[in-house]
Amino acid sequence: MFSLGPRSVRLRTQIVLLQVAVVGLTLGLAFGVFAYVSGQRLSGEYGERALAIARTVASDPVVRTEVARYSNSASRPGPQLEDELAEGELAHIADDARLRTGALFVVITDDAGLRLAHPDRTRLGEMVSTDPSKALAGGEVVIREHGTLGESVRAKVPVLERGTGRVVGEVSVGISTTAVREQLLRDLRRAGLLIGGALLAGIAGSVLLARRWHGLTLGLEPSELAELVREQDAVLHGIGEGVVAADVAWRVTVINDEARRLLGITAAPGADIDAIDLTPRVLQAFRAADGQPVQAAVGERIVVVTARTVTRDGRPLGAVLSVRDRTDVESLTRQLDAVRSMSTVLRAQRHEFANRLHLLSGLLHTGRPDEAANYLEELLGSGPLGAALPGIDTVADPYLQAFLSAKAAHAREKGVHLRLGPNTWVTANLAAPVDVTTVLGNLLDNAIDAAAETGPDVSPVVEVELVQEGDTLHIAVADSGAGVTAELVDSIFVEGVSTRSGGDVPGGRGVGLALSRQVARARGGEVRLAHRGGVAASTGESGAGESAESERPLRGAEFIARLPGVLIEGEPAWAAEN
Repeated sequence: MFSLGPRSVRLRTQIVLLQVAVVGLTLGLAFGVFAYVSGQRLSGEYGERALAIARTVASDPVVRTEVARYSNSASRPGPQLEDELAEGELAHIADDARLRTGALFVVITDDAGLRLAHPDRTRLGEMVSTDPSKALAGGEVVIREHGTLGESVRAKVPVLERGTGRVVGEVSVGISTTAVREQLLRDLRRAGLLIGGALLAGIAGSVLLARRWHGLTLGLEPSELAELVREQDAVLHGIGEGVVAADVAWRVTVINDEARRLLGITAAPGADIDAIDLTPRVLQAFRAADGQPVQAAVGERIVVVTARTVTRDGRPLGAVLSVRDRTDVESLTRQLDAVRSMSTVLRAQRHEFANRLHLLSGLLHTGRPDEAANYLEELLGSGPLGAALPGIDTVADPYLQAFLSAKAAHAREKGVHLRLGPNTWVTANLAAPVDVTTVLGNLLDNAIDAAAETGPDVSPVVEVELVQEGDTLHIAVADSGAGVTAELVDSIFVEGVSTRSGGDVPGGRGVGLALSRQVARARGGEVRLAHRGGVAASTGESGAGESAESERPLRGAEFIARLPGVLIEGEPAWAAEN
């Protein structure tokens, strides 16, 4: 805008200069208009004053009589007439009016325009220097003219003869324009002082405005602001993470397309963060803004959100929420957990087979073939893992067998006995092993942890029952733990809600059940709490309630799940690929 060679004037200086220029120009125009209007007003006022003096003189009876007498006489201009007029009544009346009013001149003429009274006696008897025709015609005139005594604002009034009303002369009164000019200068000096004060106030206001602008823009110049906006737009829409920024009033200031996609929101800048449909867990992490990563389930996605406060020069500017998609990673993690479970079972099988082969080898080397044959028949009847999890043969899918066996081993490590329910029957294979193990694994892990926390007077047991219905798998998991408290019944599936503390788990606990329900609902199924269990549940009811509670094999919580489309008859696709 204002260029000073290689560097431009800073924005705050430009604002001051521009504001001063605008204020100065405005005040200058106002001063010019005021001077013009004041000049016209003063000229009009002095003209009215001259007209009033002229009317007063022209209405004097002596003036009317004397002017009529000279108008009707046949006197000729000359020294004698000049002396007569200089000492006459008209001269005295005119001089007296001039001195009393401060007028430049008071001139009286006859109907021919000859001066009968004039401040300069040498001008008596001569024709007036300006046109008297309008006044002699009976009209009054206010005009600005230049005469023998200089420029003046003058008024001309006819003198009427007494009795007849005939115009016999005129009275001309002039007020010097110098007086008008001096009065105007006095008025302009006062106005100038006021305008100068207004200009100083405008400059001070401009400086304050520039400082305010400097604070609002954090000291950045327009080019820097434009570059910052371009860089922000490029970065926000170019990165693979979602970004949501809010100001100190928790109104959205920035949100990129990736954040809208991952969080499933359509918010626009300016909206309150409580009204943009964030999940409770994401909203809680956003408001906390402690920089800790929190894992959350949003729709069908698993995301990790991290919120931090933003400050500049010690001044808080708001908070920024970053969102990373962990859906694929979480899916791979589930698959890895399944593989780890299978490998655990395979190691157990290898160890068990090794022990049995050693025994067979010992029997054969010691010459006991009959005992070796009996041992083999015993092995063929029980199966390799028959002793590990009784009833496992009611589950046909090897993947599911391995998973259940691994969970049984995990339960034994915690001192919990995992058993299959009496109604367990699955003859089909798994078509979606990751989804099944996600739901079943979370339910079993929660049940094992709950059973492990029971007192020494209760045997820790977890019972899982799997029932096939076409391609739908029904799951029921019950434990001998303390159950779910009444306060958590309605919120147990809400993300972040857990009966245990977060511990060292990244992002805290309370994700497993929410994730399980999310996976089940994505397939058109459901996961729900069938019975909250606990001592209060068994003693606080009466009649049929007590009978139903007494029939439950375990006193802890019971969760049931329905997973449609996860079973398939014949060899599943994942087995064929492997």
